[in-house]
Amino acid sequence: MRCLVTGATGYIGGRLAPRLLAQGHTVRCLVRRASRLRDVPWAAQTEIVEADLRRPETLPAAFDGVDVAYYLVHSLGTAGFEAAERESAANFAAAARAAGVRRIVYLGGPEPAAGGKVPSPHLRSRAEVGRILLASGVPTAVLRAAVVIGSGSASFEMLRHLTERLPVMVTPRWVHNRIQPIAVRDVLGYLVGCATLPPQVNRAFDVGGPDVLTFVDMMQRYARVAGLRGRVVLPVRALTPSLSSHWVGLITPVPSSIARPLVESLIQEAVAGEHDIARYVPDPPGGLTGFDRAVELALVKIRNAEVETRWSTASGPDAPAEPLPSDPEWSGGTVYTDVREQVVAAPPAALWWVVEGVGGEHGWYSFPLAWSARGWLDRLVGGVGLRRGRRDPHHLRVGEALDFWRVEQLVPGELLLLRAEMRLPGRAWLELRVEPVEGGGSRYAQRAIFLPRGLAGHAYWNSLLPFHAIVFGGMARNIARTARRRTPRGCTVHAAEHPTDRA
Repeated sequence: MRCLVTGATGYIGGRLAPRLLAQGHTVRCLVRRASRLRDVPWAAQTEIVEADLRRPETLPAAFDGVDVAYYLVHSLGTAGFEAAERESAANFAAAARAAGVRRIVYLGGPEPAAGGKVPSPHLRSRAEVGRILLASGVPTAVLRAAVVIGSGSASFEMLRHLTERLPVMVTPRWVHNRIQPIAVRDVLGYLVGCATLPPQVNRAFDVGGPDVLTFVDMMQRYARVAGLRGRVVLPVRALTPSLSSHWVGLITPVPSSIARPLVESLIQEAVAGEHDIARYVPDPPGGLTGFDRAVELALVKIRNAEVETRWSTASGPDAPAEPLPSDPEWSGGTVYTDVREQVVAAPPAALWWVVEGVGGEHGWYSFPLAWSARGWLDRLVGGVGLRRGRRDPHHLRVGEALDFWRVEQLVPGELLLLRAEMRLPGRAWLELRVEPVEGGGSRYAQRAIFLPRGLAGHAYWNSLLPFHAIVFGGMARNIARTARRRTPRGCTVHAAEHPTDRA
């Protein structure tokens, strides 16, 4: 089928497109600026059409020949978003009907309960968009989901950062409302499955995971999965949605303009009233993904320090729910890095000779007292310290100890990745790279990576910031200087060979 995906530069659309491709569908992406998909690897397999849902004259080319059209856009965080979403949905519906589209699929929010609290503007707008599409004359499937659990989802990022940064928190009463979260992989499974619904199906479906929880439950269970201590939650009646959203905007990287409608939506309980979608799109063989497992998948990227997302892992049954290049900058949790580079007037082989020799009797090429003090401090708290040294003064192997590091990856002549084994409020890596430079010489690239755990992790990294220039900056400069001064005999061999092997 030929599928049109709107919102391909957004959270859900950016994950749906490669899954549709994997199922053998032809994908066309409707975007306002094609340049936003320039660095997305799967985009080369799609057709990209520039159009604007608020300018109906731009839409016919995008809808021409389309079988299934996905409506995955919203104006959350912009002024007057209700009117903007109403206009966009009406234009989308008209263009789909005129082009003879056979199916519309829309991902919306939970239906406000009848007789309940006045729905938030966000939920009210989501429901209105669904009604416009259902009345379009094109068979439409509206999927109504509450909180989507996956790295990059605004709701999940709000949950993640509140839980990680606040071991004790003052909360409003709405944190005790019931919510039925759903893993992003299950949402995407339903979206893909809806492409082949029978033509007579024109209705909304509630979609949710197997767990019904309160927001407090989700914070405590997130903490447990992330290896944090249980959080202390103190409810306070006086916290209005407006005050809560400002607090969320201060503590988390989610912008207040997005946090406010999300917080307002949580005032309404969001529990699925039916599971009729399973009659048309069966649940996965192992069942829908539970909350804890969804969080584990969202944290895979963080725990593995995969700072660059691999989209190719996104379509498999065990794919992590990690960020994509098209996600907002605040997606994916906190990854602190310190990056240093030096251009070295020495062959790559000479530079690699120094890199592979770090640690042990050679030391770490900067501020020896600081490294020694860190080693003693680690031993005082029960860590390994620097006492392990290294097995061989010149050669390393994957898996062996190197002072308070462990060699996690080794590409001779190119890459040394060390995983920290000292006691830390988080996880840390040190990446050392050697690259040839056109015209001679080489480039030394050094990156320290730290994934904080809880508030202590953030405090730890920020407390050491004043010393980074001395420790990490000095290390990069001195490794480069040593490579220039101590070029061993035989350094002109191929970089993959260790220079001392030819000395």
